[in-house]
Amino acid sequence: MPMFNQFLLKKLDRLVQFLFFTSIFSAACALVLCWASECLFVGKKTQLFSVLHVFVVAGTLVVYNVHYLIKKFTAPLSDQNAWVQDNKHFNYIFLGLGLLLSGIFAFQLPSIMWPICLVLALLSFAYSLPFLPFKNKHRLKDYGWLKIFLLSVVWTCVTALLPLLYHQQILSHYPFDILLRFVFLFILCLAFDIRDRAVDLEAGILTIPNRMGLAKTYRLIAILCILYILLAFVQYFRFGFEDRLVIHLLTAISTFGAIHFVGRHPSDKNYILFIDGQMLLNGLLILMFYS
Repeated sequence: MPMFNQFLLKKLDRLVQFLFFTSIFSAACALVLCWASECLFVGKKTQLFSVLHVFVVAGTLVVYNVHYLIKKFTAPLSDQNAWVQDNKHFNYIFLGLGLLLSGIFAFQLPSIMWPICLVLALLSFAYSLPFLPFKNKHRLKDYGWLKIFLLSVVWTCVTALLPLLYHQQILSHYPFDILLRFVFLFILCLAFDIRDRAVDLEAGILTIPNRMGLAKTYRLIAILCILYILLAFVQYFRFGFEDRLVIHLLTAISTFGAIHFVGRHPSDKNYILFIDGQMLLNGLLILMFYS
């Protein structure tokens, strides 16, 4: 029995690595958060299978797998490093699948979405690939302060703006939802900057953790969580959405706890599960109110 249990644990660990390091899990997180945004904007639960959802999943597969294939890992500390080195064929497979699906479904989106999708695609590729014509900094991620704002804006657009445009809603009607989503994703991106601080510092990328230090960065995260809660209360007092207030409070508590947990137990799997997983949790909390 102990040997059988050990066998099952090993198989489970391989499955988790496959789901995490091919970005399938991250794509699912983006999908659920996008779906949840649709429910907020439309006021009812929408269909799971849609052109937008396939496009979001496909785009996430492309962006993440490109990033994984070219990323420099902190080899002794990264449990993702060995897996990617031994299983790059999976990253290429899901990259190809993502390119195929996004190419097919992009043209089925409403034409009003095409310009923003093109801009998001260019920003996403310029983030990881050396497209910029500058002498020392050829990628957007090489600009430490720009890096986190760019990621937060891109993911806010993917999980909030695209659903809003897809359902032909008016942006000015949802200022708090967009702002709350940006702050939430900024906090998550800041957590990943903490994870990547050694690699970024080696590459000369002065991100917030590398400029401010860990203690001040964690203090900034606490301040942003408080700001997120304050915005949630302002939204509640302005519009009276009790369900959204509860969701935002639970999200803030969970996110703050998860960031401190992975700080004490750092690993690529923990960061993907507990930090990317906050998108999944937030989305599921919203969907619960529309079930």
